[in-house]
Amino acid sequence: MSKKSLNIFFLSLIVGIAIAIFIIWLRYDPVQDFKASVPGLDNRPKAGSEAVDEVKIGEKFKLYTEYTSNLKGKWTQFRGAESDNISNEKIKLVDKIGPEPKILWEQDLGEGHAAPVVYNGKVYLLDYDEVKKADALRCFSLESGEEIWKRSYKVHVKRNHGMSRTIPAINDKYIVSMGPRCHVMCVNPDSGDFLWGLDLVKDYQSEVPFWYTGQCPIIDNNVAIIAPGGKALLIGVDCATGNVLWETPNPDGWKMSHSSVMPMVLDGKKMWVYAAVGGICGVSAEGDDLGQILWKTKDFSPSVVAPSPLIYDDGKLFMTAGYGAGAALFQVKKTGETYQVETLQKYKPKDGMASEQQTPLLYNGRMFTILPKDAGAMRNQFVCCDPNDCTKILWTSGKTDRFGLGPYLVADGKFFILKDDGELTIARASTERFEILDKVKLLDGHDAWGPMVITDGRLLMRDSKHMLCIDLRAN
Repeated sequence: MSKKSLNIFFLSLIVGIAIAIFIIWLRYDPVQDFKASVPGLDNRPKAGSEAVDEVKIGEKFKLYTEYTSNLKGKWTQFRGAESDNISNEKIKLVDKIGPEPKILWEQDLGEGHAAPVVYNGKVYLLDYDEVKKADALRCFSLESGEEIWKRSYKVHVKRNHGMSRTIPAINDKYIVSMGPRCHVMCVNPDSGDFLWGLDLVKDYQSEVPFWYTGQCPIIDNNVAIIAPGGKALLIGVDCATGNVLWETPNPDGWKMSHSSVMPMVLDGKKMWVYAAVGGICGVSAEGDDLGQILWKTKDFSPSVVAPSPLIYDDGKLFMTAGYGAGAALFQVKKTGETYQVETLQKYKPKDGMASEQQTPLLYNGRMFTILPKDAGAMRNQFVCCDPNDCTKILWTSGKTDRFGLGPYLVADGKFFILKDDGELTIARASTERFEILDKVKLLDGHDAWGPMVITDGRLLMRDSKHMLCIDLRAN
């Protein structure tokens, strides 16, 4: 074979191999073994497996140091004492943090999004110890970050976008926490002494939500308000004894969501509003009908519910959820001795106010939130609307200032907005426009989704594995 023929032969061979490889590449399906992703089910324990291991709630305690403080600031529960995410302290805070932030201390945490409460100079957080495989209620000094004590119990929790994601409730006598797998614990906030525990899966057949428990307890007149789902929709537990004082029937079999119970007062009647997986209801918080369902609606019942009901003063409530659910505005009214609930607005996320994870806030007659990623052109923007017409967006933060699933609150006439990557934005709390005062990156981690706290002029914030305290006092 001549040299020319040999070259032609090898060239033809190479071309043939290339064509064969190209055909194989075209036919190859790189996602043939992929399965559809169901929110939260990527690493969640199988249904019914949560109660297999015996959990001894509150079994271990460690005292690190004795501590007293002169600080009197309080942030007593999820969204603060008034459940509105607004700090009413009169301490003047900075407009700009500047190039040298006054970071007071930092603490390493287990992976999650749990946030603290603060009471008289002490910080309390329900953490998950990944090494010891334990829920741990940790108490720190607000001034120094030094750990004071830890009350824990062993429980196996697989990583699923973090583990812990709840906030305790506290008063001068009790602190109540809820762990990722629905273990409720009550201890003395000063000494850390264990008072009682409740396993909602075991005792009420609660079903652990998609991303573990997100519900935050409430303490009302020394009674812990919990929403188990399962055998009882809501329960009231005596903080002194652990005795269940009342239970709300659950005839529709609604399940525990990631949402928290919110207080509502209508025509002088106090009630608890809960957005379960299955629907939204109002439960009597007082009187002869304590614990009974006053009203309910199934008109907004997505399978994943993270935000909590946003309660108005006039009987209206706003409810939103992610994954395309959108939002709804309801009106609750009393006629005679009964209550009715009417749907005023209901829409998809591209058509008005909505949120995937954080609960919106009401301030100076306006509603504020960060729109979800499926909100179209305004996705991830911080927005303002008329709360009586939630489809009418009045202003946005604009295309260049987008946020994520992170928290926001109001203090000293300013918005404090935390981006997923740990960048904090300070903006004037205006109802007219979005006006940035400062922007600074304070955390180096990711998934900074846990709610923030401002008290005694200090801001507590976290990413997935670290908590930071920064001094924001203007003086």
